[in-house]
Parts: sequence; structure tokens; C-alpha cells
Amino acid sequence: MLTILGFSMVTVFTILIMTKKVSPIVALTITPIVFALIGGFGKDIGDMILDGIQTVASSAALLLFAILFFGILIDTGLFDPLIEKILSIVKGDPVKIAIGSAVLAMLIALDGDGTTTYMITVSAMLPLYKRIGMNPMVMATLAMLSLSIISGMTPWGGPATRAISVLGLDPSDFFVPLLPTMLGGIACVIFLAFLMGRKERNRIGIVKLEHGKITEDSSQSYMAAALDSEQLKRPRFIYLNLFLVISIMVFIVLGTKHPSVLFLIGFVLALTINYPNVNMQKERIAEHSANAITVVLLVFSAGVFAGILSGTKMVDAIAGSLVSIIPSSMGELFPVIVALTSIPFTFVLSNDAYYFGMVPIFAEAASAYGIEPVEIARASIMGQPVHLMSPLVASTLLLVSMLKIDLGSFQRFAVKSAVITSIVITLLAIITGAITIL
Repeated sequence: MLTILGFSMVTVFTILIMTKKVSPIVALTITPIVFALIGGFGKDIGDMILDGIQTVASSAALLLFAILFFGILIDTGLFDPLIEKILSIVKGDPVKIAIGSAVLAMLIALDGDGTTTYMITVSAMLPLYKRIGMNPMVMATLAMLSLSIISGMTPWGGPATRAISVLGLDPSDFFVPLLPTMLGGIACVIFLAFLMGRKERNRIGIVKLEHGKITEDSSQSYMAAALDSEQLKRPRFIYLNLFLVISIMVFIVLGTKHPSVLFLIGFVLALTINYPNVNMQKERIAEHSANAITVVLLVFSAGVFAGILSGTKMVDAIAGSLVSIIPSSMGELFPVIVALTSIPFTFVLSNDAYYFGMVPIFAEAASAYGIEPVEIARASIMGQPVHLMSPLVASTLLLVSMLKIDLGSFQRFAVKSAVITSIVITLLAIITGAITIL
């Protein structure tokens, strides 16, 4: 019963999101409540929702202060030199811009944090996309895929960290056999960037740029005017602002304090240093608060969904049903089955629910067939390219908010590339022996 209820809830929710019948906030909140009532959990709904909200509270705080922090730094013009440098390299060629977007996102993703990856990538590349008229969906998709490969496979990234810790594995044993797969995944994302860039080149051509400006108009440009007011620029503080960003990133990587605390401190310092006037501070906060509030609301709504899915034990029922339907004759294919099923399961579940709830069950079932837990851990991350499209991923909500694109539209645009990437890295893992078939 719980399995049917869980699958039905996820299906209805996905349809509502993809067809734009309701907003993501409404779908994330109303759908689980309705299904919890149908399942007879009415008296416990309040506690489940509260538990879910408490679970995502730190993520909401992180995104709130990260948006404000980077928003202030964008206002100051901190990323303008990077944009100009990129302009001088790509020269208005959509193919080079798309590949550059992927490479930049991969480099930033080495810190393992999706929020940082999206904030910096979008801050650096969005003005360029708008100047020449490229579809921002391209950047969103490539940034997401880049993050899924780098952060998804490195031992310090969120998914791998959860898999390693819950199964008590050695990080080196987990990661080293995955290196060829990760390199192949990087090549796959760059190839997809080439294809997307070529499609954009056929649509808008190569736009001639001079000193960061368009010298040939593009009829399909998303914005022809300048992006930032020159009055907000603070070129005299550029090195101080850069030092502030680097310091925050270093402390995040070192794990000195929770990222939300660091971004809060960074935001306050950036605001005070660059805009000491109180009225201007209020204006800057008001300017960026709309994006921040939207993302925070989405994150708390995702907490409602996750809290009810976990509190009703639907997630446990789904996991148990999956294990029970696998024939014993297919036991030797268990890692492959985990890899393929991770594509849909990580889309509808948070990383915490999947890795702490389902992966231990998979590992226990696989042990009956002589399969080592480390293989299940490697297999479990193969669905990350699809997982990052999920509205349950806080950084994804940030990404679509920054680009001002609709979540459902983004999912429809990115799903093909995400599924292809997941299948490619799964095949590479099998070929290179990271996942074995007994």
C-alpha cells in the first residue's frame, strides 16, 4: 500500500511540475499533504512537515546568504574582468562559450559545493549569454552536468561522502577506480557542450564583440542593454572583494564553520565595505531579496515533500519493494541495477533519503550475491546527472532562480542530456571495472 502510495505521489507531483499545472511551491507542498491524508496519516502531518522543514533549514539559510553575498559582489563589478577575459577568448562564438561554461563550472565544482558552482558560473557567464543572445538553458544544463560529474564522484562531494560514510568505506578504494569514469564523464559533458554550442551558433551565428560590447545586433538577443549600473561599481575594492571571496571559499572547503555562517559573515562584510551608506544598503538588499525569498520558499516546500515522504515510511516501502522484485538469477547484475535505478530514484528523493535510507538496503541485499559494498556505492552515484534536475535539490532551485527560467521548462530542456550522461558514465564504469558484472 505504501509503495503504491509513494509511487503515485511522485508521479502526480512530477506531472504537475512538468506540465506547469501549478507552481513548484504549490506542488511540493500540496501533493504530499493530499497523499498523506489519503494514506491515513492526517494526525501526524504537522510533525512530519516540521521535521522536513528543520532538515532543510540550514540549506535555506545557506542559499539566502549566498544569494545576498554574491549579489552584492556582482553589483560591485568583481566579475567584470573575468567576463572581459572570457570575451577575448571566445570572441562571440557560441560553441566556445558553451564549452567555456562547462569547463568553468567543472573547475569551480572541485570544492564540492553546488551553490558556489552555480553562483560563480552564472555570475561570470550570464552577462555574456545575454549580450550575444544565447539560450540560458544551455548554461544551466552544462553547469548542472559539470557539477554532477565532479562533485558527484569526488570523495568530498555530497553524494560520494554520504555513500562512503553510510557504508563505512575507504575514500581511496571508492574513488581511484572511478577516475577513468570521471574523465570519460568530463569528455561527455564537453562533447554535449559542443553540440549545444553548435546548435546556438546555427541559430544566432558568431556575434562580433569589441571591448565586451555587441557590434552586430542579434535579433534574438535576450537583452540589448547594459546589465549593471556603473554607479554601483567599486573597482577600487576589487582586490579586497576578491580576497573576501577566496577567504570564504577556503573556509568552506576546510569546514571551519557551516557555509551558511560564512556566507552571512561574508555578506555583511561585503555590504559594509562596498556600500557604507545605510540607504544604499537597504536598496541593495531589496534588489536581491526577491530572488532570495523565492529560493528559500522553494527549499522549505521541498522540506515538506521530503518530510512527509520519509515520515510516512513511503521511501522505505519503495526501497523494500525494489529489492524484493529483483530475481535471484539477476543477482550478479545487482550493481548495474542499482546504477540504472539510481536515475529515477535520486530524482524523486533527496540525497539524504536515498543514500542513508536506500543504499544500505541495496548493499545488504547485494552481499547475498558476493558483491562488495564499495561497488554499490559507486553504482549509486550514476544517477547524479538526473538527480540534479530535481526540485528537491536546493542548488537547482537557486540555479533556475538566478537565470529567471521556469523549473519545468529547464527539466524538459535538460532531461535528454542528463539521461545520456548517466548512461554514458554507467557504461564507462562497467567497461573500466568500477562496476563489475560477476
